[in-house]
Amino acid sequence: MTQPKKSPAKARTAKLITTVDSTFPIVGIGASAGGLEALEIFLANVPENSGMAFVIVQHLDPTHKGIMVELLQRGTSMKVFQVKDRMRVEANCVYVIPPNKDLSILHGVLNLFAPLAPRGLRLPIDFFFRALAEDQQEHSIGVILSGMGTDGTLGLRAIKEKGGSVFVQSPDSAKFDGMPRSAVDAGMADVISTVEELPANINAYIHHAPLFTKPNMLDEDQAKSSIEKVMLILRAQTGHDFSLYKKTTIHRRIERRIGLHHMDNVAAYARFLRENPQEVELLFNELLIGVTNFFRDPAAWETLKTEALPKLLAKRAPEQILRAWVPACSTGEEAYSLAMLFQEALDSLKPHKTAHNFKLQIFATDLDLHAIELARAGVYPQNISADVSPERLSRFFVKEERGYRVAKFIREMVIFAPQNTIMDPPFTKLDLLTCRNLLIYLTPELQKKLLPLFHYSLKPDGILFLGTSETIGGFDDLFAPVDGKMRLYRRLETGQPAQAVEFPTAFPKARPSASAKLIKPSVNIQSLADSLLLQTYSPAAVMTNESGDILYISGRTGKYIEAAAGKANWNIFVMAREGLRYELSAAFQKALRQKETVTLKDLMVGTNGGMQRINVTIQPIQDAGELRGMVMIVFNDVAAPPSGKLSVKPARGRGAAVKNTAELKQQLDYSRTELQNVREEMQTSQEELQSTNEELQSTNEELQSTNEELTTSKEEMQSMNEELQTVNNELQAKVDELSHVNSDMKNLLDSTDIATLFLDNTLRVRRFTAQTSKITQLIPADVGRPITDIASALLYSQLADDAREVLRTLVKVDRQIPLPNGDWFGARILPYRTLENMIDGVVITFTDITVSKKLEAELRAKSSG
Repeated sequence: MTQPKKSPAKARTAKLITTVDSTFPIVGIGASAGGLEALEIFLANVPENSGMAFVIVQHLDPTHKGIMVELLQRGTSMKVFQVKDRMRVEANCVYVIPPNKDLSILHGVLNLFAPLAPRGLRLPIDFFFRALAEDQQEHSIGVILSGMGTDGTLGLRAIKEKGGSVFVQSPDSAKFDGMPRSAVDAGMADVISTVEELPANINAYIHHAPLFTKPNMLDEDQAKSSIEKVMLILRAQTGHDFSLYKKTTIHRRIERRIGLHHMDNVAAYARFLRENPQEVELLFNELLIGVTNFFRDPAAWETLKTEALPKLLAKRAPEQILRAWVPACSTGEEAYSLAMLFQEALDSLKPHKTAHNFKLQIFATDLDLHAIELARAGVYPQNISADVSPERLSRFFVKEERGYRVAKFIREMVIFAPQNTIMDPPFTKLDLLTCRNLLIYLTPELQKKLLPLFHYSLKPDGILFLGTSETIGGFDDLFAPVDGKMRLYRRLETGQPAQAVEFPTAFPKARPSASAKLIKPSVNIQSLADSLLLQTYSPAAVMTNESGDILYISGRTGKYIEAAAGKANWNIFVMAREGLRYELSAAFQKALRQKETVTLKDLMVGTNGGMQRINVTIQPIQDAGELRGMVMIVFNDVAAPPSGKLSVKPARGRGAAVKNTAELKQQLDYSRTELQNVREEMQTSQEELQSTNEELQSTNEELQSTNEELTTSKEEMQSMNEELQTVNNELQAKVDELSHVNSDMKNLLDSTDIATLFLDNTLRVRRFTAQTSKITQLIPADVGRPITDIASALLYSQLADDAREVLRTLVKVDRQIPLPNGDWFGARILPYRTLENMIDGVVITFTDITVSKKLEAELRAKSSG
């Protein structure tokens, strides 16, 4: 390739600034072994003036001065820089990490750090990708090219969590497929293609994704309608309703899929979904946001270990099995983190005699079946060392070729099962509930339903552990902070009944309206009320229920009641005008209590611009058939006295003064009488309420006792059913795994063409290969029979004795055994060792050595001749 003409050094020096808001895409590229060739091809295929910036992170020799900038500059017209501290990122430029440095980014400015990890354990790609995700959010783009190991996978998780996009070189085209294959196997890749095609894919994504082109396209009515169609298609195919997830999260994820498919709008994507069921599954997985890692927010986990768990254990009885639930567990990192932390908390309590008697059973659930399968396997890439300390790695994990496998005693503490936290029944009687970074993706309405549900699921003083961006909202009466900053809460005892908790259901159901509850829809209120009014009354009147809700109005009532400002409320006590509200409320309650008509006389009610004297009659209806239980309120105007209004006016002469004084005295006497009546009524009401309250308390205690027994039985049955279901899922997965292992072993043994015989400790036949039948005349029905009872063509009478000797000494035995037809077999007897290094029988192999024996005989004949 031709080398482009170099620009002056001054022009090649990047500008240093403090902060910047980048308006162009910043693409992070991770590469390692074989990455130089891939990078050269990649940059050569980037369109001219693409408007993108590329930041390259490689595994470089910390002691060697790199020449990566010069090598890459030969194949691209973009300017290539080696990163300097606090260097501003600009479009159409390439930035390369220097040796022996970690690279980060903040507000579009690159920052260099001295590596903390020793050489050989550094993960610079993960380090930068995580910073890029935090800085660019949903605009972040990560690329993985050829390389060994798994560096970059955890960083890609962070990019996906923020709604960014991931492009990976196809493992088949990579010179070293370790890093690309790790990203693909982890489910992080949005696009997988050859390195030549990746730049065009990225460019097409940027020019079609609404995130970069039309940020407000989802505000259009047509787009909103298409979004609703997408939600319906998702619900129809997957059975899961995402309408209660936060709209911004849903929109960002859909925008990403639109850009990846190079579409122009949501309507086109909705049509594409209907025609491609596979894309529905991909969008479903996209919306699950299955991103997590071990000990996320380490300070919060440390607080759980040192403060919350010791207090919880101190309140629990010894020998007790504690129960924990981890909803939305994704691939299991959080559940296993809790199991490890529990073991460490027990270690800190070892001086106490009962510390080691506690056990923890963790139920970990998630919507994503694929994530559940990965969690059950318990195998994680090597780069988890960035989140898990060396001490924890050595204690709680077993090193394997693929990475790290969770230790058996930690794995047995966790039961994984698929579950929809929103729609499926919760686990109950929990000591600890860890729900981190789920609530932030849900609407406030759904959060208000889940938090009381979590309270119901926890035992008294149970611990609720939320993510650092989540809170309990207004539920201070349900939870008390153990450490509010770390989002650790303790369950409080409340008088809230279980019925107040809204338990999950498949989908929201229609609720009956308030009016439907007030009266039967088949009853014609108007005709019945009109009939009664015509017989008895002619003035303005209203009919209400026992709560004062207006059901029917007759005549002109505007002088007595009016609609209140704000939300519509058809309650007569709210609508009553000035001067009527208090007296009407007291008389209404008295009429209901005494079940007789009550009349209020000479009430002064404020009307438009003046006062009106009225009489009010409140009549509970006792014998009117369908109207039984209703209340009729009738308003009658009273003629004003000759003196006009009651307001005191200046009067001349002694007569006028005496008259005004008499009227005032009359009003005062009326007020005193009313006050006395109110006091008597209140006293009577208090006595009745106290008596009723005592009866209710007694009844409530009985009901509470019965309810507790029923609730306990129900919870125990529900809990047992949940555990049986989850255990059944675990066992089924184990059965499938054993079936595959058995098939593999059978094919392996058959392919070796070596006769193999397995005996147990009592020398009974356990298993044998097809080749063994030709020598020992074994048939499938012989399984379980002693080897001494089975005829054999081998001249090997001491077979049983040699097998017993091997079981006694654990030393192998080799024999050369002839057959009557002149053939020879080499017999080898070895002890059968289990994975736990226990002796459980012997393994006998028979190898055909006829050819070698004949050659041996010929050589001897020649030697003697």
